[in-house]
Amino acid sequence: MPRKSKPIRARQSTASDNLPHWDMRVVFPGLDSPAFAQGFEQAIAKVDALQALFDAHEIGNPGVVIDFSQETVAVFESVLVQINDTMDLVHELVAYINSFISTDSRNDLAQSAMSRIQLQGVRLSKLGTRLTAWLGQLPAEELVAQSAVAADHAYALEKAHLQSQHLLSREAEDLVAELSPSGGDGWSKLYGNYTSQLVVSLELNQTPTELPMSSVRNLGYHPDRAVRRQAYEAELKAWRSAAVPLAAALNSIKGEVNTLVRHRRWDSALQTTLVQNNMDRASLDAMMSAAHDAFPDFRRYFRAKARLLGNEQLAWFDIFAPIGGREDSWSYAQATEFITQQFATFSPKMRDLAVRAFDENWIDAEPRPGKRDGAFCMRLRKGESRILMNFKETFNSVSTLAHELGHAYHNLNLAGRTATQRVTPMTLAETASIFCETVVAKAALAEMEPEAQFAILEASLQSAGQVVVDITSRFLFENALFAQRQERELSIEELCGLMLDAQDQTYGDAVEQELRHPFMWAAKSHYYSTGRSFYNYPYMFGQLFALGLYARYQVDPNSFRAAYDDLLSSTGLADAADLAARFEIDIRTPAFWKSSLDVIRTDIDRFEELARAQSAG
Repeated sequence: MPRKSKPIRARQSTASDNLPHWDMRVVFPGLDSPAFAQGFEQAIAKVDALQALFDAHEIGNPGVVIDFSQETVAVFESVLVQINDTMDLVHELVAYINSFISTDSRNDLAQSAMSRIQLQGVRLSKLGTRLTAWLGQLPAEELVAQSAVAADHAYALEKAHLQSQHLLSREAEDLVAELSPSGGDGWSKLYGNYTSQLVVSLELNQTPTELPMSSVRNLGYHPDRAVRRQAYEAELKAWRSAAVPLAAALNSIKGEVNTLVRHRRWDSALQTTLVQNNMDRASLDAMMSAAHDAFPDFRRYFRAKARLLGNEQLAWFDIFAPIGGREDSWSYAQATEFITQQFATFSPKMRDLAVRAFDENWIDAEPRPGKRDGAFCMRLRKGESRILMNFKETFNSVSTLAHELGHAYHNLNLAGRTATQRVTPMTLAETASIFCETVVAKAALAEMEPEAQFAILEASLQSAGQVVVDITSRFLFENALFAQRQERELSIEELCGLMLDAQDQTYGDAVEQELRHPFMWAAKSHYYSTGRSFYNYPYMFGQLFALGLYARYQVDPNSFRAAYDDLLSSTGLADAADLAARFEIDIRTPAFWKSSLDVIRTDIDRFEELARAQSAG
């Protein structure tokens, strides 16, 4: 078993911390600095050189017949090295610019810089399409046999061969890339900017006030039910007022994806995401079947929580309501200390990653106007990441911070890989994050004072309910949306109807029908991307896969650690089923997924037991 760390007490007061902003000066002094201008020009020069290399060797030219030879091998190796170098440089620049936009969407200088770098992204997209077409013409087995570089990138070559069969003509693919900033990517940008600046009017403590949407949604965690309801009603009213441009964006993005899927001869948008996620349909169906079978158990949890709140069913605004023996308040300082302690129980490497992230200000934790809602981790450069979140003094935020640091740990393990090898599908991208989240949650349950354990267990089940139940509702919504969008645009009411139907299929009678959230299609940014359709189910995969891995870690932690780090470093080198097989896991059958869900069922049983005891007391 993993060794235990020193127990820590969470405080009961709610004194506020000075929450950190991330430090980006390690890259450039500022957006208006000469160093940034020079870095931007270097990135453009890199793209120019890459395009010149492609043109010199007529890569992707459909009129050129390839005569495979040692010269072809040399060209391939030269191209791949230069692509990886270019992708690294451009990625760092994009991450730097995005750090300003995601924390202040009103930053016109950052928005301008992002618009300029997107043009280079279009050029790289065109070159990527040309490369895919060229690789599709090469004899992959011969190339791998004659080139160590190709052998190191064998899986990427395999995927390129498959994707080459679904390309449009070079001219058409170029046009798609050129139109993306004013098409789907433009609608996505509108969504991000518009919603991050959305101000919501509401009355709190009989005082009219205005708050950014992220702060209003955070009130869903407020201990006062009246405040939660006021925030919920104000949120729905605000989404209603913003629904026209958001519905236009959603219809346009899904319409564009459907059009490209049809012309590229894929069966569906879902099929393209399975390829992107290195996953097959058998694995998805097995996981979804196991999740569906678990809904009655999750409804037991929802009803038990409702009874603790004095009701038979939950309202939507009660899903995140704090309950439990004692809802401790966690300062940011306590969160960082506890996470560091628990990461140390896994390995010095994981502990050192957390220490570095905190010491070097990788994290932007303060909610403020113009900052986007939610949380994410983005790789900045090899081994170094940046984390955005909106910290609240609850264990849920502690869990979120551990989750995002898990992504940073994954990035650390990928640091030795090339840019091409680091391309990780969403299914496996969530493995490290949820594993780290689980390490912290299990430690809190084991080490907190008894009266606080109930709240920690509830926070864990909150998260599990979102990942299994709510994400299934999002999957069902998006699946229905794609199907109906093939015929025509959907109205605001139709979008709300699809969302309510998806919530009915998943939450069932555990959540009041009249107090659900018809505008979750507006609240979730994941729907608003042309390149990341069905952004939802990979989170469930990550949650359940990580739980399965955690169970194996508990059995034999010493042998697990090295194999785990190797798994994380290999997530771009094989499909999900092959990587899972390293741990003797078969993801194509429901049995594994059921075993992971059994871990959650045990927590639900314990929650019901504690809930009955609390009600009796």
